[in-house]
Amino acid sequence: MNESLLSQMPELVNLAWMGVLCWIGLGFAALFLQKSRGLLSLVFPLGTLVALAMAGLGLAGLLLPASAVVLPIGLPDLPMHLRLDALSGFFLLLLGGAAFGVTLYAWGYFKDLAAGPLALILLWYHLFLAGMSLVLLADDAYAFMVAWEVMALSSYFLVTTDHDQPAIRSAGFLYLLIAHVGAVALLLCYGVLQGGEVANAGAYTFAYMRHAEMTPFWASAAFLLALFGFGAKAGLVPMHVWLPEAHPAAPSPVSALMSGVMLKTAIYGLLRVTFDLLNVQLAWWGTLALTLGLVTALYGVIFAAVQSDMKRLLAWSSIENIGVLLAGFGLTLIFYTDGKGALAALTLTAMLYHALNHAFFKGLLFTGAGSVLHATGERNMDRLGGLMAAMPWTAWLTLMGALAIAGLPPLNGFVSEWLLLQAFLLTPGLSHSYLNMVIPVAAAAVALAAALAAYVMVKFFGVTFLGAARSPAVSHAHEAGWRERLGMLWLAAGCVLLGLFPVQVIDALAPVVRLLTGQTLVNGGNWLMLAPVDAERASYGPLVFFAVVLVTLLLVFLWVRKAYHGRVRRSDPWDCGYPEQDARMQDSAEGFGQPIRLIFSSFMRVERDTPDPFDRQPKYRGDSRDKLWVLLYQPIADLAAWLSEQAGRLQHGRIQWYLIYSFATLIFLLVFVTR
Repeated sequence: MNESLLSQMPELVNLAWMGVLCWIGLGFAALFLQKSRGLLSLVFPLGTLVALAMAGLGLAGLLLPASAVVLPIGLPDLPMHLRLDALSGFFLLLLGGAAFGVTLYAWGYFKDLAAGPLALILLWYHLFLAGMSLVLLADDAYAFMVAWEVMALSSYFLVTTDHDQPAIRSAGFLYLLIAHVGAVALLLCYGVLQGGEVANAGAYTFAYMRHAEMTPFWASAAFLLALFGFGAKAGLVPMHVWLPEAHPAAPSPVSALMSGVMLKTAIYGLLRVTFDLLNVQLAWWGTLALTLGLVTALYGVIFAAVQSDMKRLLAWSSIENIGVLLAGFGLTLIFYTDGKGALAALTLTAMLYHALNHAFFKGLLFTGAGSVLHATGERNMDRLGGLMAAMPWTAWLTLMGALAIAGLPPLNGFVSEWLLLQAFLLTPGLSHSYLNMVIPVAAAAVALAAALAAYVMVKFFGVTFLGAARSPAVSHAHEAGWRERLGMLWLAAGCVLLGLFPVQVIDALAPVVRLLTGQTLVNGGNWLMLAPVDAERASYGPLVFFAVVLVTLLLVFLWVRKAYHGRVRRSDPWDCGYPEQDARMQDSAEGFGQPIRLIFSSFMRVERDTPDPFDRQPKYRGDSRDKLWVLLYQPIADLAAWLSEQAGRLQHGRIQWYLIYSFATLIFLLVFVTR
């Protein structure tokens, strides 16, 4: 695109700001359209168009120079600054691409709601999208924190949609509490990045922070505050406790957005602060991030393996994937500070690729789980099964998401995990000797997490969709509507295309990698073959692999049909070859997770309710609670309850006591001020 044409185009950031305003306008318009059901039903499809436009603007932000604008809104002498560069453009592309499919799905998922509740969901849903977009576009601490709060509050109201249930209110409160604890850390982080220049009116802008010289001590303080603040939003262990509670409590389209997109805003913020705003990076930051990432990944996948609630299983799986992303971030920092620019570019590329992949396959899995919940009213996998026949569209599309997150080729999850493992396995000698011992162990931990993730997906899909029905609710199951299927098809198509064309995706990621590390990943192959280091050492051709798999399956099918025609006894799966199957013969979700529970029992608090052996209909219940909640958060909750109880004793209901309290407070303040 020539320069004259570029000069005639409006600034991309202005167009992105218009997209944010469109989402805000759609949300508030829903409040005024409650009496017109026909117009109210148009809000979601209009929202999908805005999502598609935002994805296009994000792609343009990747390819075109950065653009910035100062908005005529804000506080006096404190305007808001917006900027669209390669980093924000990539995450805006991720947001718009995933939001398009999820919003299509939500259009059908909420179609039967009454006008009043639907209008409220439309308001908070579109404010949530607008808040996340503004987080990515913000170019100063003021705009960022305002957008961060809009994102947190709107998602809180979405999580507590069914607020009449005490468990959902509790989950929403826990989410909001940890979100604001993280927000305080981010506010302190920006205070440190400002460098104490209170008199400088522009010190709160990111442009000022980029040029502020910081000592290693204050840079480390800013990094640790950012790691804590963004880690709280991302679900980093031990700040993860809100995520397995809030994601299952929220409606399924909201869970898809929170897991697929909102968690990535924390990854975006961590990258922005560490590589863009800070003028110094230290090696031990990477070691810390790598360690926390691996702990989070293993902790998340272990707990995912023992869940019986399908949405809670997916929530723990999101914690595992956030851990993988943070491990990639830490390894990028290690290579970058050690002068290994090419390997830093490889690791950052794998990290960004996995973030994009996770937005699509986790969105697909949550929408698939939502369709099952919508059709059966059940989230407990022990009461499901046999849904493949009743819900074939949902089953096959969910299977694609399960295969993608399990890291099986030729889908997208394999590419990013393969790139990350290449970075681990091809590590040369590093300056710090302890890293040469730690990184091979870290590679083994990533491989273990990937293997357990595949185990989790076998459990999730097999117990939910295969076998025979375990409860009467399954017999009344119905297929998802065409709007839900369209949304899931979009997300499934993303899983396929991102897996089949990795070279083109990596080329699109190059501007982001160059912005943060100063280098890009050089492909040693061609448009058909991905060779991130050297074609002779490691290469991957997804289209070739896909063609070989298709041809092999076709040949096997034809050979079996010809050689064994009429000699094969057909029977349902999981019935040991018996002609009739009983649901009690199938593996349950509890049984499937039992080996993991036994092996890793030291990480969890197992609670069991065993049945009476003489009961005619015995029922067994097992629950694996998070030990970190019991050891870390439960004492804090108990202390808060005790303090509240003590404070409650001051409320006697007598005006005389309240006047005494006021008088005592006045005397104390007078004494304090005079000193």
